[in-house]
Amino acid sequence: MDDGGGTNGLSKDATTALRDRRPLYSLFTAAGISQTGNAMTIVAGPWFVLQTTGSAAKTGLVGAAFALGLLMPILGGPLVDRLGFRRGSVVADLVSGATVALIPALHLAGVLAYWQIVVLVFILTSVNSQGDTARLALVPALARLADLPFKRANARDRAIIRLGSVVGPFLAGALIAGIGAVNVLFVDAGTFVISALLVAVGVPQLVDVRERQPAERGRRRYVAELADGLRFVRSKTFLLSMILVATVGNFFDQPLLTVVAPVYGKQIYGSPASFGALVGSFGAGAFAGSLLFGSVGRTWPRRRMFLTSYLVGAALIYGTLALSPPLAVAIVAAVAAGLAFGPVNPIFATVTQENTPPHLLGRVFGALTTIAQAAIPIGAVVTGIAVQQAGLIPTIVGMGAIYVVVTIGMFFNPALRGMDIRHEPVSEPPEVRTAAQNAEPMLPSRRTNIH
Repeated sequence: MDDGGGTNGLSKDATTALRDRRPLYSLFTAAGISQTGNAMTIVAGPWFVLQTTGSAAKTGLVGAAFALGLLMPILGGPLVDRLGFRRGSVVADLVSGATVALIPALHLAGVLAYWQIVVLVFILTSVNSQGDTARLALVPALARLADLPFKRANARDRAIIRLGSVVGPFLAGALIAGIGAVNVLFVDAGTFVISALLVAVGVPQLVDVRERQPAERGRRRYVAELADGLRFVRSKTFLLSMILVATVGNFFDQPLLTVVAPVYGKQIYGSPASFGALVGSFGAGAFAGSLLFGSVGRTWPRRRMFLTSYLVGAALIYGTLALSPPLAVAIVAAVAAGLAFGPVNPIFATVTQENTPPHLLGRVFGALTTIAQAAIPIGAVVTGIAVQQAGLIPTIVGMGAIYVVVTIGMFFNPALRGMDIRHEPVSEPPEVRTAAQNAEPMLPSRRTNIH
C-alpha cells in the first residue's frame, strides 16, 4: 500500500501500532491515578485516626478493617468475570469514590464516629480490591491487542502502580500540612472518578464481551464459578507456595505501613511530611525496581529473584527503622528496600497469567490475592497491640527477625521451582483475538502517553 517511496507505508504501520496500544496506555494511566489516590489515603487515613484518637491500637483496628476489605476479591472474582473486566473496573472505581468521599463529608457535618470510619474503610477496600482485580485481569487482553509481551506489559503496569505509590505519599504529606488530612480524602475520591472515566472511554467494550463469553455460555452458578477458581489454584502447587511467601510478607509489611509507620513518623520525626517521605521513598525504590526488572530481568531465575527480593527488602527496612536513624538515612534505606521489592509483583502477575485461562483470570487473581492478604487483619491488630504494650522499636525488631527467618526457610520449598518453568501465555481462540485486533479503540488521539 506504498506510494513508491515507502514512507507512507511505514507511517501507516506506526499509526496502527500506536492506535492499538492506546487502550493499554489508558489502563496504565487509570491505574496510576487510582494508585496515587490510594497512596494518599494510606498516609492521610492512619494519620487522621492517630490524631483524633491518640491510640495505636485503634489505628491498628482501622488497619484491620482495611485489610479485611482486601480479602473480598475471592468472593468478587466470579462477579468481576461476569460483569467483564472493563465494566467491573469502572463500577468499582465509582463506588469507591463515593465511599471515600463520605468520610470527610460526615466529618465536616460533625457526625463522624469512630465505628463509621471502620465500616467505611472496610467497604472502600472491599470494592476497590475488585477494581484492582479487574484492571490486572485486563492486562493480557490489552497486551495482545498492543502486540506487547506479557512480561513487559506487566512490568510497565506494576511500575506505574509503584509510581503512584511514590507520588501519593509525598503529595499527601504536603497536602495534610496545607489543607488537613480529612480534605485529602476528597482529593482521593476525585482520583477514583478520573480512573473510572479513563477506563470507560479508553478501553474497548469488546473486551468485556470477549472475556465474559465462557462464563455466559455455561450459565453456571456463582458458587460453582467460585469453586472453579479455588480448584484451579489448588491444582497449581507452585502458585500456592508463591502466595504463601506473599502471605507471610503481607502479615508484616502492611501493618508496618498502616500501623507502625504513622506512629514512627509522629514519635521519631514528629510530622506527617516525614511519614509521607518514608512511604514515598519506598515507592520510588519499588518503581525503579519494577522498571529495572522489566528491562533486564526477563531471563532471571524467577524463584531466586522472588525470594531474594523479600529477604533483602525486609532486612533493609526493618533493620534500619530499628536503629531510629536520621530521616535522611531512613529515606535512603526505604529507597533501597523498595528497589529490592520491585520485581515481586511483575513476577507474580506473569507466572499467574501464563498458567491461567482468560475466562478464569478474575476469580484466580481474586483467590490468590485473598490468600496473600488473609493474614493482614490479624497482623494489623497484633501490631497495634504490640506497639501499645511493648513499644515501637521492640515491635519493629521482633517483626523483622521473624520475617527474615521465615523467608530464608522458603528457599528450601521445592514446589517453588515450578515458577522457573516457562510457559506460552494462555490465550483465547484465534477468531476472538482477530476480532479484538480489528476493534476500534475509543480513546482520543491526544491520550497516547501514560502521564
